[in-house]
Amino acid sequence: MRCKVLVVFVLLTLVKRVSPSEIQAGPNANATLPCNVTLPLFLGGHKVDPSLLSVLWTSNGSDVASFGEAVWQIKDGFSLDGDLFNGDFSLTVLGVGLGLQGVYECTVGYNSTTLHSGNATLSVLASPTVSVPQRWVVLETESQLECHADGFYPPPVSFSWTRDGRVIQRASFVEGKQTPDGYNAAVGNLTFYPSRGDQNSTFGCRVSHKGADQDLEFRLNITYTPSVTLSALPRLSESIPLTLYCDLESFYPKEVSVSWLQNRTVLPEPPVTEKNPDGTYRTRRYFTLSPEQTEQGGKVECAVNQPGVVQPAGRSAYLEELAPRDVTPVLTKSAKASVAMMSISIVLVFLLCFGFSWRRRDEKLKSLNVSGIILPPRMIVGQKGRVTVSIEGRMVDRVQTAWFLNDSPIADTSLTGRTASTERGHLLPSTDQAGYYRLRTQGPLHSSGSGTQQLISSLTFIPRISIHKAAVFKCEVSYMGKDKIVVRRVSEKFAILSAPEVSEIQLLETPANPDVISMTVKASHFHPDVITFRWFCQGSDLSPVVSQASSSPRPDSEGFFSAFSQCKLPIGELEKGGTKVWVSVHHVALKQPATRETRGFIKRPRVSEIVGSGSSTGQALTLGCEITDFYPPNLTVTWLRLRQGEQDDGEEEVLDGGEVWGPVQTHPRVYRATATLRRHATKREKKPRGGGIVCRVEHCSLLEPLEKHWRYVDIVAPFLPPSISVCWSSDGVGVFSLLLKGGQPKAKLLWAAGGSTLSPLVSIETEEIGDDGRRELKSVCALERSTSQTNKPPETRENGHATKTKAAVTDPDAEGIEYIDEHEDGENNNNYGADEETQSVADEESEVDGEGAPGALHINRVVAGKGRLRVCVEVTHAALQLPVHRTWTEPSEEMSSSE
Repeated sequence: MRCKVLVVFVLLTLVKRVSPSEIQAGPNANATLPCNVTLPLFLGGHKVDPSLLSVLWTSNGSDVASFGEAVWQIKDGFSLDGDLFNGDFSLTVLGVGLGLQGVYECTVGYNSTTLHSGNATLSVLASPTVSVPQRWVVLETESQLECHADGFYPPPVSFSWTRDGRVIQRASFVEGKQTPDGYNAAVGNLTFYPSRGDQNSTFGCRVSHKGADQDLEFRLNITYTPSVTLSALPRLSESIPLTLYCDLESFYPKEVSVSWLQNRTVLPEPPVTEKNPDGTYRTRRYFTLSPEQTEQGGKVECAVNQPGVVQPAGRSAYLEELAPRDVTPVLTKSAKASVAMMSISIVLVFLLCFGFSWRRRDEKLKSLNVSGIILPPRMIVGQKGRVTVSIEGRMVDRVQTAWFLNDSPIADTSLTGRTASTERGHLLPSTDQAGYYRLRTQGPLHSSGSGTQQLISSLTFIPRISIHKAAVFKCEVSYMGKDKIVVRRVSEKFAILSAPEVSEIQLLETPANPDVISMTVKASHFHPDVITFRWFCQGSDLSPVVSQASSSPRPDSEGFFSAFSQCKLPIGELEKGGTKVWVSVHHVALKQPATRETRGFIKRPRVSEIVGSGSSTGQALTLGCEITDFYPPNLTVTWLRLRQGEQDDGEEEVLDGGEVWGPVQTHPRVYRATATLRRHATKREKKPRGGGIVCRVEHCSLLEPLEKHWRYVDIVAPFLPPSISVCWSSDGVGVFSLLLKGGQPKAKLLWAAGGSTLSPLVSIETEEIGDDGRRELKSVCALERSTSQTNKPPETRENGHATKTKAAVTDPDAEGIEYIDEHEDGENNNNYGADEETQSVADEESEVDGEGAPGALHINRVVAGKGRLRVCVEVTHAALQLPVHRTWTEPSEEMSSSE
């Protein structure tokens, strides 16, 4: 017993474990389920006894096959063909079907001890059979193709359609339906309108199942529907049967059948042969001769062939006898003489009558009935208007018309542009000083019953205030080739209307009274100048505070008027949220009053310029802009990429990766937010020079979105000197300078000076090209030290702000100071975030002073106290991860001398 346990233990250490596996097989195929065990030949000097091995295969709790003690037990449909004594216990499933799917477990034992237990999953994988049974479609008619996939398992399958190798319908998955045999069938549909080009195209149906694709290519059979003409053969009397015939043209294919219907009831096919009362038969056969065959003439014959008859029966005749042609009758001499005398008599009588009535008839023919000039009911600026004149008479085909604006003749200008405007098309305002005119004459039209004719002359134009205000149209009617004017018509003066363009209600705080909100609405581009504003608040009228509509505003250069109306309301009413304020604008050009309304306080946002960092090789591009001073807090930010060289492009690409931090409330009813865009630079973004990125901000207070542009540039770090250059004058003014070479884009410099604390300084920057071809940026800052704030001259500003003393710096004889030529750069490099409001005031004052001394250098007065003076410059550049600082500290010797 001890030896037996030892043998079993050794076998367990030598058995090769097999992981569970999944076997897929097609229908009716043989599948082998693996079960392999590695057995030693000898153990402890003794050979392993194969008769003690046993194997058992089970599925769904029932035994399938087993071997043990030299006894085999195998169900039908299974086989153990492996070499059991070499460790191959694989089971073969014969004729795999859906009912044989499942998990099969293999248990191998030795001497009643389990050595190995494994399982294998058997599943059926049946590929579909693809077919397109119906390939006939109708030309230019909605048609549907069906692609059948039958006998597949498991579901689903996907269908896609191709035309000449290109996908015309993407893949779509279909579960299908289960058939009685347990497999599945599905149908994929393609709906399209066949064209003539599809006749020679190759269509394909691709069916994908479990990663395998099956393609079926085929050509369409396109049916061309015929054009049908229905006619009847002429008959001599109504007692003769009426024969109908139907002509079919341009159809395909050749096979076609025709059926006849009367009152939607199908008529029976007439029998080819009818039976007579005596038992014989009768029939009528038709043959149509073409015009060419009819012209040949000659003898035609109808031959009847019957079984057993050697000489067929028939009848022949000449075409001239069957269908005689029309023969022109020949008159005798006496008949010709009678016709001649009658003709002469008729001519003489006609001439006599014509001679007596000519003068009277001529007067009637030349008489014309001309209507007045008909004006349109409304003339709107920019929309076509038409004036017409109706002319009635017997000779209107010889009449011509000429149109005048006041006394100036009008010529047709509708064909002077690139394309001719159609009568019914939309007419745009013409930039020509003469305006747009189109002349048209319609007729002559025949009047019913009177024998007279009617001619309509029309003039289509685009009203313009500068041309047509207080003007009249004139129409002169005359006969062609004659200088005499028959009739002249003058229109009445007409009014030109232009509907006002009404803005949204703008809500702003009142500086004098912060508890009151002013609401303003503006109407522009209207004519005439009479306009009315009516304010309402929850159904009650509000009195406008300021309104230019009550008086007549002066017109602009184009003759249009503008006006605005303002109303004030306590801010507490708007903060309730439910208060509704609206204004209605009334004008004669409006069919209905224009209405604008608001439900709360609105403040327009301010958007800063886009600041960028990164975009070097391997770095991420980060862009950002500040959005401030807006209300309500809801806004939308979109980042767009412009194509190369285009400022405004209708096909802008929306960029992903944008984020909005905020909005954050900074004051009551005031919010701010920060919009950022972070994305990795691509090759496309590194190379272009003309393209760029746009930050578009949309807010309910904006009629149009606000946009800020950022352009692609190559980022190169500038060369920075190790220290600041210093030059002192005899007057105690120090000139500090820093020279940067190269770099792209331009760097920003910020100077500051002081003792323990630093205050921002005003500097100037000049830019030029150096000897080595690189750009050089020189920043210069001048300052004067002061130990006390009480001894400042009147022109000195507080807290280190700049003064301008041109004589102290620009004097060529000043000791230790060179003349500095100041060039305005246009870019403010002194925006200091901690003192934004004070700095802006300094900039405004420096601009005012700069007008009087354009070449002066800014002199900054610095209060350093008893400590040593420090001057620092901060250099910020997109290629630098952190700002770079250069600092100059006053030596102790100079400090002691100054004291």
